[in-house]
Amino acid sequence: MKLKEIYKKAVEIGIKNDPRGLDFVKKELEKRKEEFEKIPEPEKKFFDKESLRNPYGDTRILFGTGDEEIKRILTGVDIDTGELMLAKNLNADLVIAHHPRGIGLLNLYNVMKIQEEINHIWGVPINIVEKLMGKRISEVERSVHASNAYRAVDSAKLLNLPFMCCHTAADNCVSTFLTNLIEKEKPEYIKDLMDLLLTVPEYEEAEKMGFGLKIYAGKKESKAGKIVVDMTGGTEGAKEMMKRLSDAGIGTIVGMHFSEEHRKEAEKNYINLVVASHMASDSIGMNIILDEIEKNGVEIIPFSGLIRIRRY
Repeated sequence: MKLKEIYKKAVEIGIKNDPRGLDFVKKELEKRKEEFEKIPEPEKKFFDKESLRNPYGDTRILFGTGDEEIKRILTGVDIDTGELMLAKNLNADLVIAHHPRGIGLLNLYNVMKIQEEINHIWGVPINIVEKLMGKRISEVERSVHASNAYRAVDSAKLLNLPFMCCHTAADNCVSTFLTNLIEKEKPEYIKDLMDLLLTVPEYEEAEKMGFGLKIYAGKKESKAGKIVVDMTGGTEGAKEMMKRLSDAGIGTIVGMHFSEEHRKEAEKNYINLVVASHMASDSIGMNIILDEIEKNGVEIIPFSGLIRIRRY
């Protein structure tokens, strides 16, 4: 496969698994095009034109023309200069990072808009969601703006090694995968939920390796109530959302990670928090996409935290 075909496939799978639904994503892309058309001509050179066809700013080709023929991929959760040098030594044609780098990292705050619609779907009024998330999105924007975002990308250029990141496109996949599993099995207690998650090979492997499931709020004997999966939309949302989710009838949130402030707010508002292993959850999302790439004859070599499980 060519690099641009791999990138296109990742975006397509991310859209297919977007928890907001295909129609919503199409409308968002149409709005983006309208926004671009209204921009004065001199300013259009600064517009992120890739966003006209890819709704996930943190899923991007970071270095490469797109025409490179890819036969061997090294892929992991976190990629920096050390991982790139190893990939070069192992004759990789492409490195795929899950966590974003370069323009993907700088775009992280943009994909947090996904959380607004998801929280609305869960029952929180959209006007409340927008106000609470607006503040948090601004915090993340300021944080990534000050980062050395292009450090790994610069290394890839010096190594002449094609490099891309696949973040929200993959996170959409794990979010949909787990939501469908939970809705099908309907676990009643937190223990039932954890037993169900441990039937997923990535979580089983993470448990063996020492970074498995954790209850951050609640206990195994607690009734789960209404369970939602919070695994896409860039990074953690507003901690104040916990009260609103409790008011909307949410009993348990399954996530990749929660800050101490989020944990305290969940406890205060009687919400159970189950952390389903960050690395394992990222691996599930990536694996769903990697399976479709591997089917085309591309060799996939996992490293840097990615637990490779095939589902075909």
